[in-house]
Amino acid sequence: MVDMSPKLAITLNALALYAISVVLLVAFYWQLAYDELPCPLCLLQRVAFTALAVGPILNIRHGPRPQYYGLVVIAALMGGAIAARQILLHIMPGDVGYGSALLGYHFYTWAFLGFVAAILAASVMLMFARQFAPSQTASMRGPFENAAVWLIIALTALNAASALAECGLSGCPANPVRYQLLN
Repeated sequence: MVDMSPKLAITLNALALYAISVVLLVAFYWQLAYDELPCPLCLLQRVAFTALAVGPILNIRHGPRPQYYGLVVIAALMGGAIAARQILLHIMPGDVGYGSALLGYHFYTWAFLGFVAAILAASVMLMFARQFAPSQTASMRGPFENAAVWLIIALTALNAASALAECGLSGCPANPVRYQLLN
């Protein structure tokens, strides 16, 4: 049976951060390029994707631990529940859904699939025990891993600023059409 070294696990966790970054970048790009403000459930899904990043960041910083993969599963379950709620809101025939579609599916459907994939990925990673052996984690982190962490931090800050501009200091509108703080 093939096992996984701590270094390979850290690299795979960095790749997970890059995948989460792509999701956040596409959502942020769509918001700005197509002037489609995210609804409150969409914002919560972005928060859940950001929460997905906590486990990989901790694995990169402190070395792989089962509990950090557990954080990924918890965040994915939370995000999946939010995305499923939005899918169920728009499941009736004739309902056009919220926002435009990407490759035939709305972003909340893609989000649900992404959260399911995160649960699957974390579950698979838990099957490789050798990655949990004590090691010198700092020597296994390089520019690739550090850049992944800083990219997630920057995207989280940008999304937080965008949500603040959209919602202001009160609750977000159910169907946002303008940035509250920019008016």
